[in-house]
Amino acid sequence: MGGRENLHNSSMTRAVFLDRDGVINQKAPEGLYVTRWEDFHIFPRAIECVAQLNRAGLKVIVVTNQRCVAKRLITIDDLEKLHQRMSSLFAKSGATIDAIYYCPHELNPSCSCRKPAPGMLLDAAREHGIELTESWMVGDSDIDVEAGKNAGCKTVLLLEKGEIARERRRRASDANAADITAHSLPEAIQLILSEKNTGVSSSVVGPITS
Repeated sequence: MGGRENLHNSSMTRAVFLDRDGVINQKAPEGLYVTRWEDFHIFPRAIECVAQLNRAGLKVIVVTNQRCVAKRLITIDDLEKLHQRMSSLFAKSGATIDAIYYCPHELNPSCSCRKPAPGMLLDAAREHGIELTESWMVGDSDIDVEAGKNAGCKTVLLLEKGEIARERRRRASDANAADITAHSLPEAIQLILSEKNTGVSSSVVGPITS
């Protein structure tokens, strides 16, 4: 099983699981990895989004595949230092990341923690008392959605504006499609909190905005 960094303990039982690269921070160019703090560029409003979830009483758990460890581009110690620095930066602005789970393994042999396997989410649920069916997985790829579904979570897929219509068509026939699509993390959080407060069905697709 992959690594984990438990940062806080709480009695909350609902969570929002966030992928890291492409959701919290900018992805590295294709074929490269974010291995230095200097290359860790947090998206505008990401900290605000985590703070919103905190205020709503939801745990915030980061779950991230970090194959760069297996490739020896970064050590586990340095990866955890990078995550601690990220968490501290969020905390200074009043946003709490409750835990960070990461898979350091290569594609093969397969493991139980690398998304789309649900291992990281299942570990988090067991260690933090999370009700997975009442929780959300937010990611920017199909493997994030699949991991969330494999764990029993509701799912949000972040897409470019032009991809929303394609995903809507896909949802009509593909049970593996995300429950909700959004253009950005702030929009995803807005939709999640709307569902939490009003009971709107998780099958609603996020609106197309300009």
